[in-house]
Order: sequence, then C-alpha cells, then structure tokens
Amino acid sequence: MPGKKTPLSKTTPMADGLNEARAMRVAEVMNDFQRLQQYLMQPQPNPPMDDYYEEGYEMLRQCRAAASAVLSAQYDPDLRQGSSESGEVEKRQLQRVLLDASARRFQAQKLYLRAVAAARWVNMRNGILQGQRRHAGHTAALQQADNALRAEVAAITDQQIVNDLRTKDWQAGHWLQEDPPLQSLLGWIRNHQ
Repeated sequence: MPGKKTPLSKTTPMADGLNEARAMRVAEVMNDFQRLQQYLMQPQPNPPMDDYYEEGYEMLRQCRAAASAVLSAQYDPDLRQGSSESGEVEKRQLQRVLLDASARRFQAQKLYLRAVAAARWVNMRNGILQGQRRHAGHTAALQQADNALRAEVAAITDQQIVNDLRTKDWQAGHWLQEDPPLQSLLGWIRNHQ
C-alpha cells in the first residue's frame, strides 16, 4: 500500500526509536564480515615444496587460520540485566552484537588486506620465476618482491582499517551513529583472544 511504512524488523519499540536502525546496522556489518570470510576461505595457491615456507605463502596460511579462528570464536552475551524495560534490554543487546560483529569485521578486514598483499607477492614471484626453479639470477628481483610485501603489510594500520571501513559505510549511506570506536574494537579483541 503506497505511503504505508512497513517495519524492517520485529524489534521492540524504544524511547529513542533506534532499535530498528541498530538491527539493520548489525545486518550490514555481518554481511560485510561474511563477504570477507568468503574471500579468506577461498582455495590458496599450492606452492612448490621448495617455496612452502616463503614469507608470502606462510602469510596466506596464517591469514586463513586466523580467519577461521575469528569465525569460530563464540559470541559472549552479557546476560546482566539493568533496566527491565524490554526496549532498553534490546538496545543493549543490539549494541553488544554490533560491537561483536564490528570487531570480527575489523579483524577480517585486516586479514583480508594482508592476504591481498600476499597474493600480490605470489603473482610477483610467479612473474619473476615464470615457471622456472629459482636461481641466482632471480635473487635481486625476489628480494624486491619480499621487500614490497613487507612494506605493504607494514602500511596496514588499525586506524587506517577503521577509517576505510567507515568511509565505505558512509558512502553506502549506512547509519554509523553507534559504530564502536577503534579502542572498543581493540578491547573486544584483547578480551576474546
């Protein structure tokens, strides 16, 4: 029916009227987290045995293992009750879920950036070797690829990740009013390791 608004979810009304926005934000963050996880769990290159422990290949394996750990970490609901008003309880629950989802997405984004850098390293390395076994003639170019990987990974900072995620979310028109700050994300990560 034109002009009639249909609620987005069956959230309990709350004095501030934002529980539907909170629930929608949780869904947006979880969808982004899922997209990152799907990328991180894609099949990885199978390096020759001689190269198995090379830096970029190890990084890819570490990213995949860490992504799996982030995904399998249990949600820790805070069951303490403050206000008995259902809207207020739901507000707190949605804020906790948003913190949990945001921290997981933050971790997945960091792993994604590292995995992309490692995949770029694999491509550079393959371009240098061109299917050959490495030899002394490759040393300088392979060292340059290793240095490029290290520099790219060193440039990945927590603040940069948060800024990039917020910018992307803002450009998509998402509601960001209650997105947790970086310090809250890092606190959640420390408490769940």
